[in-house]
Amino acid sequence: MPSGHPPQFGVYLLGSAPDQFGWESRFVRWPDFWLPRDRAYTTEVLIEALRRSGSERVEVACGGGRGRTGTALACLAVLDGVPPGEAVAFVRDAYHRRAVETLWQRRFVERFRS
Repeated sequence: MPSGHPPQFGVYLLGSAPDQFGWESRFVRWPDFWLPRDRAYTTEVLIEALRRSGSERVEVACGGGRGRTGTALACLAVLDGVPPGEAVAFVRDAYHRRAVETLWQRRFVERFRS
């Protein structure tokens, strides 16, 4: 459970479905160190998360908080106008220096478009 105020919406990037937390959420099947299984659905969920973040507390989480979460945050940055080639550096600077852990996750961000 997150500390502080609970989110109003959650995006969970995991290999298997999480338990329900008591707030609205979306589950994206995304094995550790890999890429999401359904790119189109992942894009829909991230667009929804970005839209909702303007007025709601939104949580994006995976198991370790760096690879999948960092990749999703970089994709959200792209959706919000950061050039795809700069999004990984942006997230590493603003979130965690080791976010987006694998080469294929970096390529996913660089090729990400809504």
